[in-house]
Amino acid sequence: MVPASGAAAATCSTEPALTIPPERSGGLLGPAAIRDLAQQLELRPTKTLGQNFLHDANTIRRIVRTADLTPEDVVCEVGPGLGSLTLGLLPACAHVTAVEIDPRLAEQLPRTVAERLPEFADRLTVVTADALRVRELPGPPPTALVANLPYNIAVPVLLHLLELLPSLRTALVLVQAEVADRLAAGPGTPAYGVPSVKAAWYADVRRAGNVPRPVFWPVPNVDSGLVALTRRPSPPGDRAATFAAIDAAFATRRKGLRAALARWAGSPAAAEIRLRAAGIDPTTRGEQLSVTDFARLAATEPVPAEGQ
Repeated sequence: MVPASGAAAATCSTEPALTIPPERSGGLLGPAAIRDLAQQLELRPTKTLGQNFLHDANTIRRIVRTADLTPEDVVCEVGPGLGSLTLGLLPACAHVTAVEIDPRLAEQLPRTVAERLPEFADRLTVVTADALRVRELPGPPPTALVANLPYNIAVPVLLHLLELLPSLRTALVLVQAEVADRLAAGPGTPAYGVPSVKAAWYADVRRAGNVPRPVFWPVPNVDSGLVALTRRPSPPGDRAATFAAIDAAFATRRKGLRAALARWAGSPAAAEIRLRAAGIDPTTRGEQLSVTDFARLAATEPVPAEGQ
C-alpha cells in the first residue's frame, strides 16, 4: 500500500505531466479529455479491473449531490481511475483518500487534480493498493465511501470496507443494476440474498437511482445503479457466526431452513432445535429472515452430536 500526497506527487515526480486541457465543466473530465488522457497513458480499459470510466459532468454532479457530503467529511474513493469522480468530490469535502490498484492511474491522478483543480490538490491522498487487501488507510478516518466500484468485486469490496472502517457513516456506490437491487432488497423479495443480509448488518440500504450506460467509457454491457447506505448499530451478536449462518441458509435457498442448515448445525434435527430456540419456524426459507433473525439464530447454543 503506497500513499502519496496529491500535491507532493504532482510536483515531485520526474515523469512529464500529461496535457489535459480543462473544459467548461468546473474542472471535470468530459468524453474528449477522458479519451485523450487514456491515449496519453496508453491505457486500454480492462474488464479484469472493471475499468469503465465516467465521463459525464452532470452524472458526476448528481452523484456528489446524492452523496450529501458535508465540508467536514473525509471520503474514501475506490477505483478513481482517470479521476472523473475524484474531481467532483474534492470541492465538496475536507479530503479524499483514493484507493487505486492500477499503478499508472494512481501515479497520474494527483497530476490530473493539480492541473484541473490546483486549489484542491492538497485534499487528495492516493493509495496504490487492491481495495480488498487494504488493512488501513493513511490520514484521517474516512466518514463517507463514494465510489464507482469495479463491478466484478463490488460486493466483497463494499463489505470489506464497511467492516474495516467503522468511521464510515454513509456510503454511495455505483454498481451493476442487478447488484444494486440485491443490496437494497428486503426479506421476502425475489432479489433478497446474501448481499442484502450482509449489507444490512452494517447499514440501512436503499436504491438511489439509475445511471445510463452512455455516461461510461467504454460503454458497459450492463445497466448501472446507485446504492446509498446509512450506518446504524449492528444487531446484537457475532458477525462471523451470523455470516456463516447466512451463507449456509442461502447455499440451497429452495430448501426449508431445517434442511438448508443441516451441515451448519450438524444435522437436520440439530438445525431444527436451534431454529426453534431462535423462534424461527424450521420450514421457513432463508429469504424470509432478516439480519436480526440470522443474528439471533447464530447466537443459539450448538447442539452436541449424537453419542457425545
